Parts: sequence; C-alpha cells; structure tokens
Amino acid sequence: MRKPEIAVLLPCRNEEFTINSVVQDFKTTFPEATIFVFDNASTDRTCDAAHEAGAMVFYEPRKGKGNVVRRMFADIEADIYVLADGDGQMDAAVAPKMVSRLLEEDLDMVVGARVYPGERPVRGIRRQGHRMGNQLFTWTIALLFGHEFSDVLSGYRVFSRRFVKSIPINAEGFEIEAEITIHSLTHKLPVSEIPVPGSERPKGSV
Repeated sequence: MRKPEIAVLLPCRNEEFTINSVVQDFKTTFPEATIFVFDNASTDRTCDAAHEAGAMVFYEPRKGKGNVVRRMFADIEADIYVLADGDGQMDAAVAPKMVSRLLEEDLDMVVGARVYPGERPVRGIRRQGHRMGNQLFTWTIALLFGHEFSDVLSGYRVFSRRFVKSIPINAEGFEIEAEITIHSLTHKLPVSEIPVPGSERPKGSV
C-alpha cells in the first residue's frame, strides 16, 4: 500500500524574515512532502527566501488569505494537505500527530488549537481583539451546531483530499478559517482538534 502524498501549503505575504525557517522546519518534519509557498503580492523577498529554502513557489495577485487558499485547494493535488502560516508561529513538529489523527480516525479535518503556557485553548490568542473575536465565533458556532471548537480562527489545519476538493470557498480574507469550520459542521464532516503550542510573531515579521 502506497504512502499518502502530503502537500504542505504555506500562504504568505511579506514574510521574508520567517519563511525560510518555516519551509526548512516542515522539510525536516515531512521529508517526503512537497512544500508549496503561495505568495500573495509580497513587496519584500518572500519569494526569493522560499525558493532558497527549497519550496515550490506560486503567485496569487488577488490580496486576501481566502483568495490564496482557494487557489491552493484548486491547484495542488495530494492525499493529505497541511495548511500553516508562513510567519513562524506554528510548530511544524506537531503536524505528524495531526496527520496521524486524520488517518487513524478517517477524518476530514484536524485543527491545531493554539495554547499558550498557563492558558486554556480558547484564551490562547494574545491579541485582545483577535481573542474576543475567536471567543465570539466559538460560542456562536457551538450554539448553532452543538459542536465546540476552542480555536475556530486557527490557521493550522490538516485536511483530507475529499475536504479540499469539495469545499466551495467564498471568503476573500482572513474569514476563511471561520468559513472552513462552518462548512465542516454544516455538512457533518468528521473533524477533530489537537492542542498546539502557541508563540508570538517573531521579530521582524509583519
């Protein structure tokens, strides 16, 4: 039985200070995977840094994370998709555990719920406005669907191929995470969540 083909998807805009190390970390974690960086109209050396790290680099001129993710899902062929940000805040070492959960339980999505030392997952986002928005989405989604995610705005996720190739993405910006979560619950797809260590944005990353 062949091993599943893994694609690591990294949407980026102006992440020249972090993308090289992020690509290297995922290459170390998944030496068999293909690393894809989709540059979203960067004005710095993000593309050059990603190339130098050994990633396959593509360009999406329409600004907005939703536009980038839509393009990634449409263009990339794989069995398993690991979606992360290029800002260095996500621990690549946790991804194998997320992939294992997806395969062992035959899931369509595993969400990496950010947790900071001494904090519960739902409180694991340091920026106050972001944290309040996350809590609001979490409570609303729990009320509507009877299923509670502790971090509905997490950009760290693992997907099955059937999820990636079936979701109709309408979001253009950072509301993409909420849309993905709502899609999974509306269609009663099998999903799970794994706590992942949260970290602050590295110095120099914007």
